[in-house]
Amino acid sequence: MDPIIQFKQQSSKVIELLKEDLKSVRTGRATPSLVENILVDAYGGQSKLRLLELATITTDGPSALSIVPFDPSVLTEIEKSILKSPLGISPIVQGNAISLKVPSLSEEQREKFVKLVGQKVEERKNIIRNLRDNARKSTKAAFEKKEITEDDKFRQEKEIDLASQKNMEEIELLREHKEMEIREV
Repeated sequence: MDPIIQFKQQSSKVIELLKEDLKSVRTGRATPSLVENILVDAYGGQSKLRLLELATITTDGPSALSIVPFDPSVLTEIEKSILKSPLGISPIVQGNAISLKVPSLSEEQREKFVKLVGQKVEERKNIIRNLRDNARKSTKAAFEKKEITEDDKFRQEKEIDLASQKNMEEIELLREHKEMEIREV
């Protein structure tokens, strides 16, 4: 496969995973994505399912979430999973639903989450760099095997570098957007 196409496909997957990962980082606002990926040991531990697969998650204003399980028998398992999660939010069971009040973040918590976003972004940047290096190695190997010309090698390397640069810029934009969201009061 063409190293450029392969690099672009792999790096776009990395960016999509980063977007999903950043959704789970808490901000001062309540959003369903905050809890939808929490794993729940459902049906007596027989299966591990994401909260999204077990319940409807809706917002009740800017600082509250409502979780209504499709099957009321998993209500206590959902409650336990939310308590175990790193969110630090206590669920309130009301009939067949769970209510979550998302408290506003303190300045210390905001900085902690900004650092967490920074770590996640750096991890993804390193993955992109490794993918770029592998694509460049593939191009160099093809040149050494005389499968491509020297001009093709330079063109491919330039294209890989440009795609890598675009990916880094997109990741930085995601970081800036998430940090603004976290710092917003």
